[in-house]
Amino acid sequence: MSADNIQGLDTLEAWKRSKDFALREYKDILPLLPSEEKWSLNQQIRRSAQSVPANIAEGHGRFYYQENVRFCYIARGLLTEVYSHITLAHELGFIPSVLYKEIKKTDRGAHPHHQRLYRLSQTFQSRSKRTRREPPHPGRPRSLLYR
Repeated sequence: MSADNIQGLDTLEAWKRSKDFALREYKDILPLLPSEEKWSLNQQIRRSAQSVPANIAEGHGRFYYQENVRFCYIARGLLTEVYSHITLAHELGFIPSVLYKEIKKTDRGAHPHHQRLYRLSQTFQSRSKRTRREPPHPGRPRSLLYR
């Protein structure tokens, strides 16, 4: 992976927000779950939360725009999965109502994250349509693809 891909990742608002969301899950939610949930709900939240920014990053590192779009869609699905697990943990009494409401208020639910990922995927789809019909050479610099 080139240095411009890594630096460009820091400029993606969707990646930064999803990374912050995953950190919040680790710090605020996972410690509240009982030990008997260590290998079930705890692991489900952990894996889906960390997979959201990971899929955005993986898509960002791909060469073809359509691959990036596919990873954005995967990240959206995982985000919905995280919110489902958090809601279940709240309804089981593992997460206090105050924290659950705060998370929903702070993150305004999954909706803004979904919108951000949708806009990112739409950007990549429009760029894909602007590029040449034949697949570009994988060694060609990305700057030539943005014409």
